[in-house]
Order: sequence, then C-alpha cells, then structure tokens
Amino acid sequence: MNALLLRLVCGLLFSVLVLGAIVRPPDNFGQGLGMLLPAVMLLGVALKGPRRSIIPKRRGSGAAPRQVEPPGP
Repeated sequence: MNALLLRLVCGLLFSVLVLGAIVRPPDNFGQGLGMLLPAVMLLGVALKGPRRSIIPKRRGSGAAPRQVEPPGP
C-alpha cells in the first residue's frame, strides 16, 4: 500500500511539473535542464516504484563461510 501511494504521489507531481512547464515555459535552456532532472526522477519512481536495494541480499547468512583450499605444492 505504501509503495502504491508513493507511485501515485510521484505521478501526480510529475504531471503538475509538466503542466507547469507547458503553461509557463522556462526562460532559458538552463532552467529547462534544471526542470528536466527532477521530472525524470519523479517519472522513474512513478513507473518503477521504490527500489528496495541495489545490491541483492545473500541467502543463508547464518551458514558457515566456504573453505577455500590453498593451491597445491
């Protein structure tokens, strides 16, 4: 439920940002690029949802570590 609410809010903020850029376009190219970064971030969260972790968690963390045999003589 929490992820769905976050996606809905980010989608709403993205649409408000786009409509604001249509109604009042930015004055110069730098302002347009400054509006583009937050818009892309909001759209990414709205489409994909929040990401839990970039690095996948290892299974069986309570198991003993693997033994590595030293190379032969």
